[in-house]
Parts: sequence; C-alpha cells; structure tokens
Amino acid sequence: MSTSPIVAGLEISKPGKELIPTNDGGGITKLDLAEYYAAVADVMLPHVADRPLNMQRFPDGIGGISFYEKKLPSHFPDWFARVEVETADGRQQQPVVGDARSLVYLANQACITPHTWLCRTSALDLPDQLVFDLDPSTEGTDDVRRATRMTGELLDDLGLTAFVKTTGSRGYHVLVPLRPDGDFETVRAFARAVARHLVTLAPDLLTVEQRKAKRGSRVYVDVFRNGYGQTAVPSYGVRARPGAPVSTPITWDELSRVGPAQYDIRSVLRRLSQRRDPWQGIRRRAQGLGKAQQRLARLT
Repeated sequence: MSTSPIVAGLEISKPGKELIPTNDGGGITKLDLAEYYAAVADVMLPHVADRPLNMQRFPDGIGGISFYEKKLPSHFPDWFARVEVETADGRQQQPVVGDARSLVYLANQACITPHTWLCRTSALDLPDQLVFDLDPSTEGTDDVRRATRMTGELLDDLGLTAFVKTTGSRGYHVLVPLRPDGDFETVRAFARAVARHLVTLAPDLLTVEQRKAKRGSRVYVDVFRNGYGQTAVPSYGVRARPGAPVSTPITWDELSRVGPAQYDIRSVLRRLSQRRDPWQGIRRRAQGLGKAQQRLARLT
C-alpha cells in the first residue's frame, strides 16, 4: 500500500524533496508546493484556466538544473487538458490547467511556476489580456512604484481600467482585461505606443531600451509579453526564488506599501483568508482598445 501523501486526489512522489530554500531553514518541499496550489486553486483558477502554459520545472530544486517545457510531455495523463498550437517547430500540444488537480499535478512534476499565455484556447490569435511589466534597473522600490502608478494613470486617462499585481520578483505587472477582438499585432502595437508615450512623460525614470546596459537606472517598460506564444507569470503563481514569493494581485491603494516580493506561499494564504482576491470578477471589466487608441493618438 502506498504511503505517499494524497493532495487533490493525487499521490505526491518524493514529498520531502526541498524545492525552494527559506530564511527559517525549513525549506519549501514538493508536498508544500502541491498543498499550496491545492489551497489557492479556487482563487487562482479564474486567472489560469483555459490558457496554454509553459512549465518552469526544477527537478532538483531551484539550486539545480531547471528548464522550460512547452510541449505536453507524453507521460501526462489523458485527463490533463491540452490544446494544439502553432509554433516555430510546427503544430504541437501544450498543457492547459483545468482544475485544482491540474495545478497539483504540475507541482508534482516540480513545476514551480506555470507561465500562461495571454489568450484562451478558444481564440489563440486574440489576446484577452494586455500586460505592462515594470522592471527596475536598480535596487529599491520607489522608482518602480512611481513607474507603475504612472502606467495605471495613463491607462485611466485613455479610458481603460487597469489592475496591478506584484511579480514576486523585482517589479509589478499592470494588466488590462480585453475583449478578444483584436489580434496580437494590434495589441502589442498599442502597448508599444503607450510605453513610448510614458517615456516622453518621464525620460529620466522610464525606458523602452531592451539592452540592460543602456537602461542606466531607469525602469524598463516591457511590453514584449504581448505577443503570440509569449507568457506571463499568473496571479498566485509561485516564483522560483528563495522564500517562495508569489505574484499577488493588489489594489492600487496598496501599491505604496506592498513590495514586489512581499507575499510568499504562506503569507498569501493568510491574506486570502482575511480578504477577497482584488482581481475577483476581472473578466467582467474586459474592454476594447478602439477609443483608447484614438485618445492616445491625440496625445502623441
């Protein structure tokens, strides 16, 4: 009889294997990761379900070899959802999270972070998310917070409702939920135009320079996630960093006091036990870009 622990109906293999070290010396094990994704599934699934994903896997923990896996592995069970997508290597199947069991299965594969596409399986060429990744070039949070708030304020001026979350790393994501009625080329072109306009507003603070050596101390406004086959860390995704920080939705009021990696897999569950997900019902705020494009054209 198996003595492996069961999480969401699945046996967890090598449950005591440490995947992520923590400051208290306890470490986050594979079982801890599986239990976290099971616990957060109800609130996380609306943000990840029905999206192709890339798996960031760490078989021996974050101190060992890691790799990104896009193609659905042949050993994945038949019940695991998948979708056929067009890639540079031809058509291939990619995994799709459908339920809590899916999230736990990924954790059991030492997939610490599932990176999701910005579209759904029913419309692979039509993004339903627009993402700005604010990436600081220096330590500290003052500049990246200012850059993030400027991005949200400009989008508001353009008539778009934007949401903010921590990345679990060094910066923040600003996301606009979209109606899936424009292709990736259109959405990325709009994102580039917004980013360039932001730079004209604060050239000493912001940059769209891809090369790190040319950014200086400025915050990079990254819009390259807004492309076919590109991904972003989803809400409540665990990052492969010491302490197991989590990409966490916050309110705009919290931006001034919540750091980019403030919440981890333990504290984010305490947060959710005390308040609802700030992004709950975000799809009801889906918007088109038509009027925003016109307003931006008048500004530039």
